[in-house]
Amino acid sequence: MGQPPTPRHQLCHAAGCFGSLCTKHEAVFSMASPLAVVAFTQLWGREASRASGQQSPERVPKKCQKAREHFGTVRTQMESLKTKFPADQYYRFHEHWRFVLQRLVFLAAFVVYLESETLVTREAVAEILGIEADRERGFHLDIEDYLSGVLTLASELARLAVNSVTAGDYSRPLRIAAFISELDSGFRLLNLKNDSLRKRYDGLKYDVKKIEEVVYDLSIRGLTKEAPVGVGGEK
Repeated sequence: MGQPPTPRHQLCHAAGCFGSLCTKHEAVFSMASPLAVVAFTQLWGREASRASGQQSPERVPKKCQKAREHFGTVRTQMESLKTKFPADQYYRFHEHWRFVLQRLVFLAAFVVYLESETLVTREAVAEILGIEADRERGFHLDIEDYLSGVLTLASELARLAVNSVTAGDYSRPLRIAAFISELDSGFRLLNLKNDSLRKRYDGLKYDVKKIEEVVYDLSIRGLTKEAPVGVGGEK
């Protein structure tokens, strides 16, 4: 059986879709569903961020299972949203749910990471949210929204590395460091435009530095006796 794809390999695959992004149009479009999802993600985001770091390791799977149950509400909202506009005008109204989708991508990616310490694929996120991954099939997960959500995950993992040390888990920061390193290598292969996504990516180096400082501090204090652990728990 082959090794699972690393974050770098998955982002390389995403890069192949990056050049086909559609031009976004401005519009005034009021709807209740996106606002409901915004409120939901703000409340749930705080709960998901506390699912690890502050919890004992054996409680994390239960927290992840509870988090996955919330996605049923998201799928219901998405089904309602799909009926609010013509299928061929996705990008005309995209700005009204773009932030919500990016936040939901982060939440899905965070849950998957806590479960398996792997990077969730764009297709897997689309399935979790009850939308399409393929633009031609209607309401879909835009590649930029997926990448923005992944970058938010990197920032959260940097905080998780610090919280893990506080909780006495000295091996998790090493695994997070390996994961973020792979993620950074993958993003370096993308030809990003000078837009909001590029600005978000520029912040990734600070997350990398923050995690490296945690690992260095653990090393000089002699708290890491085992060899660094790679992505997915590989030695």
